[in-house]
Amino acid sequence: MIVRKISLVVSAFFSIAAFAQDVASSDVQIKSEVKLSYLDSVKNSFKKDNMATRVDSLWMNELVSLDIYDDLTKDIQTINSDVSVDEELPTELLKQRLQAMNEKSPFEIEYNQGLENIIKSFLKNRKKSFSRLMSLSEYYFPIFEDAFAKQNVPLEIKYLAVVESALNPKAVSKMGATGLWQFMYGTGKQYALKIDSYIDERSDPLKATAACSQYMTKMFTIFGDWELVLASYNSGPGNVTKAIRRSGGKTKYWDIRNHLPKETQGYVPAFLATMYLFEYHKEHGINPERAVVKNFETDTVQVKSQMSFKQIADLLDMPQSQIQLLNPSYKLNVVPFYQSEAHYLRLPKDKIATFVSNENQIYAYVKHQSEFKGLPKQLALKVSPKSKARLEKSAEDIQFYKVRKGDNLGTIADKYDVSILDLKKWNNLKTNSLALGKTLKIKSNDSIVKTPKELKAPVIDKKAAEEAIAATDNKEKTTAPSQEYSVAAGDNLGSIAKKFGMTIADLKELNNLTSNNIGLGKTLIVAKTAAAVEETTTETTAIASTSSIDSFKKKALSAKNLGEDYYVKKGDSLYSISKKYPGVTISDIKKWNGIKDDDLKPGMKLKING
Repeated sequence: MIVRKISLVVSAFFSIAAFAQDVASSDVQIKSEVKLSYLDSVKNSFKKDNMATRVDSLWMNELVSLDIYDDLTKDIQTINSDVSVDEELPTELLKQRLQAMNEKSPFEIEYNQGLENIIKSFLKNRKKSFSRLMSLSEYYFPIFEDAFAKQNVPLEIKYLAVVESALNPKAVSKMGATGLWQFMYGTGKQYALKIDSYIDERSDPLKATAACSQYMTKMFTIFGDWELVLASYNSGPGNVTKAIRRSGGKTKYWDIRNHLPKETQGYVPAFLATMYLFEYHKEHGINPERAVVKNFETDTVQVKSQMSFKQIADLLDMPQSQIQLLNPSYKLNVVPFYQSEAHYLRLPKDKIATFVSNENQIYAYVKHQSEFKGLPKQLALKVSPKSKARLEKSAEDIQFYKVRKGDNLGTIADKYDVSILDLKKWNNLKTNSLALGKTLKIKSNDSIVKTPKELKAPVIDKKAAEEAIAATDNKEKTTAPSQEYSVAAGDNLGSIAKKFGMTIADLKELNNLTSNNIGLGKTLIVAKTAAAVEETTTETTAIASTSSIDSFKKKALSAKNLGEDYYVKKGDSLYSISKKYPGVTISDIKKWNGIKDDDLKPGMKLKING
């Protein structure tokens, strides 16, 4: 009996051991079936080059932000050189420093009260901006100095790029002037800068600076005075010659200044003030921020096939923002390939080494991706149900929106029913500032692959219905009161602008403010009413013809679930919340929730039609 029990225990033990071996072997089999993606397998085959150069991606993101450009441009355009500024800088000391600058410069730098006021204004309001600009200058100024030295242009002209674009190659003015040197389309073409669907060489630091150098040389042969050359760069040579005639033939900038356009009257003083701050930044406690990358730490490689910035970023393990910064002339984040032209990619030197050492694998991967994405649309529908489900789930429909006057992140987010945080993430935005003319990416994760039958059917969705209602409402009532905000204790322009998703420059323009000082209790306009919609989309027209606007308005209102609770998110304002609910006004929300002012806090619960 005892022997039988012992034998049962032994057999059970061996059974368990055998089972454990089966499990272990099955684990090994499962692990062996895990496959690397094609991208990972390509990268695993790369020859590694361990170099010391590394680029700080956070700093790179800072380089491509446009908030300094917006604020500095508005300052230069609106600054009043006749208004004295209270800032610690003795006049006699300033005169001595300007004299020292004059002795080593071809420019006529002489003291006057207007120049002193502008220097003090920059010192009072723009210290932090100049700290960041000096960091950027470590990358761009060597490029400028090299180009100007070749053409015998004064090296001090490099400071003009600070005034023109705040050293941002992607800067675009209201008039369409583009790049570091703000060339208009016609002037860019005149100086042989290529502008097509893929490329805009006005944003290329090397080529645009060479064109600027040619312009400066040409204008100096006409005027023989560098201040007049700068004035012509801003307002055109025609306006300078008119000012010379109106002044009775005088040929010095300070003698003809009052006869120049208003913007040009402050342009040369802003240039000289910028030069002063760069020369004497230590004396004023302006400490340049850390510049991690220098131009000499980068290099170029000729590209032999069209490839996107995303493909390059994935292959080389670097953020797209770095590639955008170093290659700003490529408009669509794609390096094109033309049979008759060479196109170059600028990268940090360690990434250049990786690229050149592994070119065959890189081009093979790009070709593989192009072939996969280039399948005809009708073939793309003939996939297995499982694959189709995966495609539908991962598909992202990307739209593009060009920023117009009066736009801010809040209104654009409302328009596309997305969050402000998503907008900033998709477009690598570090602040809420938006430049006029900037193109934003809008992603939608709910797109699906449609069958030909579905594609033929007219698309009428809830969003189109709301747009139809908005168009009708705007035709009936083209204006409404602007949203206002009363300045409270502890407020400043920066905190107010942030609260309503605006830039300080926009806030100052809306309220005709010439300084950053605001009084307690002052009422500020923080949002303008949108103009009447003049055109409707095809979808809206289709909706209007199918049924009356009133019936759609009722459906849209019911679809919005009036009577629900709304929880305030970061970046929300009464204006943006009211836009989410057709027919609901700011006054309605205040009334339903007993709100006396416009102050909202994230997490606050609001009753809609309560």
